[in-house]
Amino acid sequence: MKYPTGEIEIGRTMVDEIIDAARAATTAAPPLGTEAYGRFCTSLAHRLTTAWPRIRAANDTDVGRARDQGLPDVLVDRLRLTEEHLDGLVTMTSTVAGELRELTSRPPGTPIGDWGVRHRVPRPLGVVLMIFEARPTVTVEGALLNAAAGNAVILRGGKEIARTNAELGAAVTAALEDAGLPAGLVTVLDDPSRSVLRELLRRPDAIDVLIPRGSPSLIDYCHRASTIPVLASGGGVNHLYVHRSADLAQAVAIALDSKLPAPAGCTSLEIALVDRPVADDFVTALLDGARRDGRPLTVRVGEGLQRPETSGDWRVEPLGEHDLGREFLDSTVGVVAVDSPGEAVEFIQRHGSGHSEAIAATDPAVTGEFTDRVDAATIVVNGSLRLNDGPTLELGSEIAISTSRLHARGPITLAALVNYCWVIEANGRLREAS
Repeated sequence: MKYPTGEIEIGRTMVDEIIDAARAATTAAPPLGTEAYGRFCTSLAHRLTTAWPRIRAANDTDVGRARDQGLPDVLVDRLRLTEEHLDGLVTMTSTVAGELRELTSRPPGTPIGDWGVRHRVPRPLGVVLMIFEARPTVTVEGALLNAAAGNAVILRGGKEIARTNAELGAAVTAALEDAGLPAGLVTVLDDPSRSVLRELLRRPDAIDVLIPRGSPSLIDYCHRASTIPVLASGGGVNHLYVHRSADLAQAVAIALDSKLPAPAGCTSLEIALVDRPVADDFVTALLDGARRDGRPLTVRVGEGLQRPETSGDWRVEPLGEHDLGREFLDSTVGVVAVDSPGEAVEFIQRHGSGHSEAIAATDPAVTGEFTDRVDAATIVVNGSLRLNDGPTLELGSEIAISTSRLHARGPITLAALVNYCWVIEANGRLREAS
C-alpha cells in the first residue's frame, strides 16, 4: 500500500516525538528498586478503580462497534471488560509490587577468590515496543509490568479497542504522576495506523525490544519488517496427544478444559492426536462431555474416524488439510488418529507453533519420549494446556507467553523484562600480565 508523502512525514515526526519521550523517561527514571515503582503499582490500582465507569463506557462503545461490524462473537468477547477484569487487574498490581521487591532485593555478593566480590544486579531492558490485538487487559498488563521493571513501553493495540485504550492510558499516566515517575515511561498510541507502526519498527537504534502478542501473521510481519530484537508471543497451534494407556475420561476432561473456557486463547487446543484403537471412543466421549457441560463444540475428524450422529450445537465435520497448523479461534477441535507416539511427535513437529503441547498417558516411557522430543515453550503431562500461565505455574505475573529461543521462553514475567549487569568490588585488584 502506498501512502502520500505528507502522511509519511507526519508519521515520522510523531514517531520521533514518541521515541524521544520514551528515551528521556528511561534517563529520568529513578534506579530500579526505589520506592517510586512500588508506589506506581499501588496508585494504578486506585486510578483504575476510580476511572472504571469511564473505562467501561468507552469499552461498551468499542464492543458495540465491533458487533455492528460483524466480528465473530468469540472475538467480540475478547474485547469486553467486566468487573471481574477490574478485580483481576487490581490484584495483579499488588502481586507485581511483591514480585518487584523480590526481584530487586540485594542478596550478599559472591566472593571472587580472596580479593573481591561480584554482584548480579537487575537493570531495565530500555525502551520496549509492545504490539497486540484485541484484549484491552493487555494494555494494563503491558504498562504495569514494563514500568515496574523500569522500562519505557510504547503500547500499540488494535483499532477495535481504541476508545478503551485511551481511557486506560489516562489512568496509567495519572498513576505515573502520582508515583513521581516520568510520564514517558508509558505511551499508549492513539493512532493505530499502519504507517506509524512501520516507522516504529524501523527504529532499532532507539527501541531495544519488540514484544508482539497476537496472531501468527502479526508475529511474522514483525519479524519481516524490523530488526529490533523480538520476544515473540506467537500464535498457539497446540496439540494434545492421547496415548492408548491414558485414562480416557481424564483425557477428555483435559481436552475440554484446554478448549472451551477460552476457545480463542493462545493456549487453546486445536488438534487432538489420538491412538487409533481409542480414537472413535474419544470423539464420542468428547461430544458427550461438551453436551453435559452445555457448551457448544464442533469436532472435525480426520480420515478413518467414525462420525457419530449429532444435533444442535454439537456437530461433527470432516477435517481438511487446511485445518492443520492453524488456530480455529472458536469452539472447534480437530481429532486425528495416529498409530504411534512417534507419529504424534512428527505431526507436532510439522504443524505445531512451539507454544503449548500436552500428552495424556500413564506409560512413563511414552511421556518421557514425548517430553524429550517435542519442542515447545511448555509441555504438559496429564493436564490442561491452559496451565501454561505465569501465575498458575507460580512463575509470576505475565504479559505474554514467548515462543522465542533467546532471553525468555514461556511466560514473560517481570524477571524476563529486566537484564543484569555485574558489579564488582575489586578492592584495588589489578589484572596482571601473565
